[in-house]
Amino acid sequence: MTEATLAIANADEILALFGPRDQHLRKLKRLFDVSITQRDGQIRIAGDEERVQNATRTLERMRQISRKKGGLSGDDVDGAASEHGGNVGGAVPRVKAEAIDIQHAGRQIKPRTPGQAVYVDTIRKYDLTFAAGPAGCGKTYLAVAMAVEALRAGQVRKIVLVRPAVEAGESLGFLPGDLRAKLNPYLRPLMDALGEMIDYDQARALMEQDVIEVIPLAYMRGRTLNDAFIILDEAQNTTVAQMKMFLTRMGEQSKMVVSGDTSQQDLPKGITSGLSDAIHRLSHIEGIGSLRLRETDIVRHKLVQRIVNAYDTHQHE
Repeated sequence: MTEATLAIANADEILALFGPRDQHLRKLKRLFDVSITQRDGQIRIAGDEERVQNATRTLERMRQISRKKGGLSGDDVDGAASEHGGNVGGAVPRVKAEAIDIQHAGRQIKPRTPGQAVYVDTIRKYDLTFAAGPAGCGKTYLAVAMAVEALRAGQVRKIVLVRPAVEAGESLGFLPGDLRAKLNPYLRPLMDALGEMIDYDQARALMEQDVIEVIPLAYMRGRTLNDAFIILDEAQNTTVAQMKMFLTRMGEQSKMVVSGDTSQQDLPKGITSGLSDAIHRLSHIEGIGSLRLRETDIVRHKLVQRIVNAYDTHQHE
């Protein structure tokens, strides 16, 4: 059993953090499975060490938001919990691993880890979701599955799959072949994910009808996408300016998922990643979900998780 304390400035701040009829407090207790009490100007958090640390960080983030906005909404609490619930070594909020409404080749698609369940739940809740995490934790696959589900349910009219091509600069001219041949290697991971959910002939027909687009990031400039499910993959390789351009393409009744692995950035030295910047800059905005998946969410071959851990352990050697 571990205990942490958080000093509170005044009674009004406690009321803001705990919420109307203590609804924020009850949510935090449920998400992190900890005891939270208040006495003598301090909030006390007790329970498992990792869960206490995670809940304390969430409360600190809630306090920052409350001081800036003058109050807290339920979405603010959800965002703060999601932001810190995925930290390495932290507790993952308990979310039911609800299956995605896709059946393909007799196989049902659903989250396979607690972190993936949080990811899917966050996409369902928010119009814009940022997800960072290592390779193999299902960032792209689950986002594409959610897009296909939304299309089939009539929630959106089209799917747009976007990826930076040839690192961040998108210099395609030196590659052989026409535009399709140049882009194919960089868009293939998105096509592979799509191919596991839609038959080849159907996918080709939807692409010919412009219901599904698979395009490089540079081709997003100047567009406004309404009634669309838009996914930006490998977002760690965008610049801050590119990320701003992409995010401002969002139109009415649209949903965006932005994912990437901040440990595999290919930008030139000294260039800030648009993904890292956006997570830091926008995480406090109501209506935006943000989370970090972990090595424990990797669902590829069992060796992949060990490889990621080895590189993370020795990255400074």
